[in-house]
Amino acid sequence: MLGFRRSRHRLTTALTLFGLLTTGAAVQASSAASAAAATPHRVLFDNAHAETAGNADWIISTSQPDPLGQDSTPSAETDWTGAISSWGVALQKTGNYSLKTLPSGSSLSYGGSATTDLKNFDTLVLPEPNTLFTTAEKTAIMTFVKNGGGLFMISDHTGADRNNDGEDALEILNDLMTNNSVDSTDPFGFSIDSLSIGSDYPSAISDSTNPVLHGSFGTVSKSLIASGTTATLKPADNATVKGLLYRTGYSGNTGAFFATSTFGSGRVAFWGDSSPIDDDTGQPGNTLYDGWNDPGATNAALALNATEWLAGGSTSGGGGTCTAAQLLANPGFESGSSSWTTSSGVITDDTGEAARTGSYKAWLNGYGSAHTDTLAQSVTIPSGCAATLSFYLHVDTAETTTSTAYDTLKAQVLNSAGTVLSTLATYSNLNAGSGYTQRSFSLSGYAGQTVTVKFTGVEGSTLQTSFVLDDTAVSVS
Repeated sequence: MLGFRRSRHRLTTALTLFGLLTTGAAVQASSAASAAAATPHRVLFDNAHAETAGNADWIISTSQPDPLGQDSTPSAETDWTGAISSWGVALQKTGNYSLKTLPSGSSLSYGGSATTDLKNFDTLVLPEPNTLFTTAEKTAIMTFVKNGGGLFMISDHTGADRNNDGEDALEILNDLMTNNSVDSTDPFGFSIDSLSIGSDYPSAISDSTNPVLHGSFGTVSKSLIASGTTATLKPADNATVKGLLYRTGYSGNTGAFFATSTFGSGRVAFWGDSSPIDDDTGQPGNTLYDGWNDPGATNAALALNATEWLAGGSTSGGGGTCTAAQLLANPGFESGSSSWTTSSGVITDDTGEAARTGSYKAWLNGYGSAHTDTLAQSVTIPSGCAATLSFYLHVDTAETTTSTAYDTLKAQVLNSAGTVLSTLATYSNLNAGSGYTQRSFSLSGYAGQTVTVKFTGVEGSTLQTSFVLDDTAVSVS
């Protein structure tokens, strides 16, 4: 049956079916939220790419994949064996983390059945990898981050080829960012410099609200370079990239020793040397350096705060100055067009498409003729806050193709001048289905800024596609 409204020809969906689906979705979402609240942050440390080659020993424990097999209640860095055991023990002692290692001989995967599959983790740590990731592994890593995972990349200086295979860590990490099947167009907004910097104590920028520099594990003032490198930032490619510590004499887009960024719904951190995470307690025969406890730096706080940020936020009562809040006005459209800038007729209680909750929703397109609809609202994200955009989307179409996107909806972030900072996602008639699906994207990279969240629906000349939005939110914590 077709719904008619001011010559708008939209395909009617059975309201009873919507009620059943949305009720089930609400119960499922509630159960998922409860489960998430009770689950420790899950961190996977990579040891499948020659992280112990040569003099390196970048493991949290010799017991792999589960470090608890070596000591189930570690209290000192030597209770686990590895040059980054201090990192692992410090996280374990909080009671808020579940740690695993991807053992040598394994492969990174996403969506598989292995217990070390990335689908089972919140954060992946790559502590100076020394072999190239396979094509499948790069797809897994990038998909993991795009879907909300945290990625911690730790490099070393050029020429630090510990296993003599012709590749060093900076080349391997640059290859990950520029030669993958998900997004090779500078997805994180930085590239790692081919440098070998002998020594330095890079200083933190002044930003008292940044959760990495001022987190629950302490305040970061300086880090350490003991033969390392830096990154060149490219904010034109990814506006969320930010340098947090810089090599002496550098600032802006050059000389960033520690940087953060976002990609899709996930978060990324880069560190230009492995010496800061080295605690000098590795296996016998390795030449190590105690950067973790270096009195001239605050490397432990930097590593731990960054891990916490990558995993999704503070779990230990400190870190950040944010009050949890939902920032969008009239998020469910029950006050009509109040607080939204929109095309005529988009926010409606027309029963041709059902709202997820209440009576009103935003109904873009659905005319069956060439048409563009927009929906937008500006929001100020407080500095230092983790922020997430979420909305429920139902796509209803009369198109029969299974391969061509004739009608599209873009979800974008714009600055105050109207320039598109990021296209978070593009949906089309190919995403059609019954009921609403919740979509979520990180906006944490825009903390301290006023941005506009905008949806643009573009419909072709024949056969309608309706993009129906409800229960939007920009949540900060």
